[in-house]
Amino acid sequence: MRKIREILRLKWEVGLSARQIARSLSISHSTVLDMLRRFECSGLSWPLPNIDDAELEAKLYPGNPQGLVERPLPDMAYIHRELARKGVTLQLLWWEYKQNHPDGLQYSQFCQRYRQWRSKLDVVLRQPHRAGEQMQVDFAGDTVPIHDRETGEVWQAPIFVAVLPASNYTFAKAYPAQDLRSWIKAHCDALEFFGGVPEIIVPDNPKAGVTRACRYEPDLNPAYQEMAAHYGAAVIPARPRSPRDKAKVENAVLVVERWILAALRNHTFFSLHDANRAIREAVARLNDRPFQKLEGTRRSLYETLDKPALRPLPPQRYEFAEWRKARINLDYHVEVDRNYYSVPYPLVGETVDIRLTDGLVEILHRGKRVACHPRATGRGRSVTQIQHMPASHRRHREWTPSKLRRWAESVGPHTAQLVVTILEEKPHPEQGFRSCLGIIHLARKYGSDRLEAAAARACAARTFSYSSVKSILAHNLDQAPLPGPPDNQATPVHPNLRGPDYYAGGGP
Repeated sequence: MRKIREILRLKWEVGLSARQIARSLSISHSTVLDMLRRFECSGLSWPLPNIDDAELEAKLYPGNPQGLVERPLPDMAYIHRELARKGVTLQLLWWEYKQNHPDGLQYSQFCQRYRQWRSKLDVVLRQPHRAGEQMQVDFAGDTVPIHDRETGEVWQAPIFVAVLPASNYTFAKAYPAQDLRSWIKAHCDALEFFGGVPEIIVPDNPKAGVTRACRYEPDLNPAYQEMAAHYGAAVIPARPRSPRDKAKVENAVLVVERWILAALRNHTFFSLHDANRAIREAVARLNDRPFQKLEGTRRSLYETLDKPALRPLPPQRYEFAEWRKARINLDYHVEVDRNYYSVPYPLVGETVDIRLTDGLVEILHRGKRVACHPRATGRGRSVTQIQHMPASHRRHREWTPSKLRRWAESVGPHTAQLVVTILEEKPHPEQGFRSCLGIIHLARKYGSDRLEAAAARACAARTFSYSSVKSILAHNLDQAPLPGPPDNQATPVHPNLRGPDYYAGGGP
């Protein structure tokens, strides 16, 4: 009323125009014109008689005074829903309203009427949320008891809750625990339930997803961050001790506890599957229940607001991966669950990141993948790729007993006899690999012909070893003729030699 009296004073005492009055009072030109028109229709004159503000308002705003046309009011519920759409503003909605109602409210009155209508809603509903922008998630405080038929033990299954703030469309499901694997799986299930991906995921600061809670720069678990990157969403945790940052899911958790968990309190569940089936049916009823102060249901708002705004899901579901750190051992292997996986040998002593899935072990060094192995089962297994080994180790690894025999036979029969004897004399053939590899090196140094001759001399002397063949070649003994068989000459007669007759006769 103070501005009304000031408008009348500036008009009738000062003599300002309507535009000058609007600039002076920082109000719209249309508001000034409307107020002056109402004053002329009220039958009042300036100066005003001695009336209070209530009487003045009654004169200026009667039910429907003669000459004052009742302007059509906009659908405030429709405006509230449309504002949740991306890019929709009050000015755009007012322009559309004026297209249908040229004699309707002016922009300032339009905005004022909407703000008055919105102030009558719940506090949570007054928060502006753009469609498809967020998915708020959290674990409920209450749990579902699961009974074991065989042992009679009862364990508590936590409830994961996710909500799309624009429509309040809600997802709830029970999981075995609140660990990282369940946390990631719950997000994947929620995104598939919603049928799309929002721009932002707003969690609390659980230990499963946030390694270090911070008001300004929280540290996310690498697996959680990788999951978000797979779906193309950003994770922005709520500030510590700031529940208003995720008020929608806080309210959704309260609704789930009251309307789902409390309703199932007298049910006995013997498996997680049975519990989730009952929860799924209760969630469907919740999403189909009409609002008290808005038109429609959670599902209807989801179909019109959130669903068209969500981005499509990727072709494949995210596969859970666990991240660890390890240091490469001297044998260029890293240990994972008592199994050993090779990496390129120049990285010995470096610290690497290990990404573990159910079927793969990926090893990354400074963000670059350097090795990938199928995950071994059991304990004590070694998974080695030949290209990760040094050249010397690689040559040793490439040889097998059968391959050594074939090579020796290609050189000659004596070399084959030498190699076979070396392999057979050892308790395990691989123990003779080193000697055989040394003989192969001698063939490269001296040639196959000289090696065959040296092997013949070693076999004749029954010295089956790498060192014997090496000595023969080093002293050029392979080029000397082999010693012939011993001569069968008669035993010389000598008084000191008794001969067979002595022993046959029993003595002298």
